[in-house]
Amino acid sequence: MNWLSPDSKFMQAWNNFTDAIIINLLMLVTSIPIVTIGAALSAGQTASRKMLIGQGHVTRNYFAAFKENFARATILWAVYLLFGAALAYSWIVLQITPLLIPKIALTILWIIGFEWVFALQARFENPPARTIVNAYVFGVTYFPATLALAVIDAVYCGLFVYLWFKLPQMLFLLAVLGYGSLLSLHVPIQEYVLRRYTGQSFSTHVQEDTWSVKKHQ
Repeated sequence: MNWLSPDSKFMQAWNNFTDAIIINLLMLVTSIPIVTIGAALSAGQTASRKMLIGQGHVTRNYFAAFKENFARATILWAVYLLFGAALAYSWIVLQITPLLIPKIALTILWIIGFEWVFALQARFENPPARTIVNAYVFGVTYFPATLALAVIDAVYCGLFVYLWFKLPQMLFLLAVLGYGSLLSLHVPIQEYVLRRYTGQSFSTHVQEDTWSVKKHQ
């Protein structure tokens, strides 16, 4: 049967599906200390990108990227964690009508940056401050792509809330698939935007050694 051939689209899709689950589980395990979530997000980006182009072994790619991005990604995560915690506090505790518009604006700002900052950290070699600035440049300049990324995440969060209240027995399955699996949807969108800066057109299962090279931007 041709569809069982290792080169068939079915088997490539199946391998990507199982690798995405592995990436998600690796992200969950390496995120347990909380402070390592930034490194896990960046490593997940790299592992997902290389998975989709058929380069290397998913576990090896993940841990290599985790180590490479750890210091800077941790700084970035600290910034977004503190900013996000402050926003959560304002929504939960500061129920003041005049603050509604600033809270909405700051929340949108947080989302825009979050959708890009760890992807850029995984792709380019820059100081954290420059990466944050670039995240907002990309997030605003390519707003349709940013909106698509946010919608993907919103659907996942909405599904999580629905299952939490309606079908809690299905939460384990959602956790196994998890955010790591969503990165396989994020990466093609982000790489389409970044192609003019990386000089590489995104193509699945095309081996390109240059995909592993981080560039200054």
